[in-house]
Amino acid sequence: MRIAFLGTPEFALPSLEALIRRGDTLAVFTQPDRPVGRKAVLTPPPVKMLAESHGIPVYQFEKIRSAEGREALESFAPDLMVTAAFGQLLSSKNLAIPRLGTINVHGSLLPKYRGASPIQSAIIAGEAETGVTTMMTEIGMDAGDILLKTVTPIGPDETYGVLSERLSVLGAELLLKTLDALEAGTLVRIPQDPEEATVCHMLTKEDGHIDCTRSAKAVHDLVRGTNPWPCAFVLLDGQPLKIFETKRSDEVFSDAPGTLSERNGKLYLVCGDGALEIKSLQASGKKRMDAGTFLRGCPLDGKTVC
Repeated sequence: MRIAFLGTPEFALPSLEALIRRGDTLAVFTQPDRPVGRKAVLTPPPVKMLAESHGIPVYQFEKIRSAEGREALESFAPDLMVTAAFGQLLSSKNLAIPRLGTINVHGSLLPKYRGASPIQSAIIAGEAETGVTTMMTEIGMDAGDILLKTVTPIGPDETYGVLSERLSVLGAELLLKTLDALEAGTLVRIPQDPEEATVCHMLTKEDGHIDCTRSAKAVHDLVRGTNPWPCAFVLLDGQPLKIFETKRSDEVFSDAPGTLSERNGKLYLVCGDGALEIKSLQASGKKRMDAGTFLRGCPLDGKTVC
């Protein structure tokens, strides 16, 4: 089968690797190289690096909806398009190119959590489980027919980074099952119920700002759901203090929400209904470190954050 694979970040790698193992004729379409880090080093997307290591042709477009993008897809003449965290919307002209349609590997249990941040949003919302869905891509945000699903629990301390890696592997396995069913003619399309849909936006750095008046669980879920990016933070003396890891605690404090308290060598953040132990953090201009090390150089007991 001739498959045009559209993907960009690490989440897409297991799916591309699965297609390579299948032996399909592949072409990869991805986003342009981007500057990364403080030195703004121009860096290719992970999908591009994997494809080139296997001699797979790579096409990069700022907008696949452009005439040049559409012409490149048409020139490859795919039987099927597969998308996984591509990061761009497809046009009706794009979707009309493959004779078998376009299958998307989506990191949530549709129809809930459509949009740009399904994995983060599920954690931040305190969901106990999530999963991966394969779906037919149509015009509209993740609105196409559902094909197959895989369900998995979310660990109480599992972060976005860890869960995303797990879901990417589950997504690749589900993609292979979906393609097998497609070739066998047994694939069933299930329309989504739009009444059950929620749309999650692209996260920004400000989405990591902790509201300390919320419950300890809600703050803990925000910390998990924004690790490693955009990262949860509070403002200490007007400067961001990033919080990477927290732990639920039974310690009782009479301080107001937003108070930092040291007790027995540990650091706690008082929330609306209890406290969280801060396990690792990073002050502006400093390296990330565990709370014990941080406190030896910068006592925080009694300070307030917002």
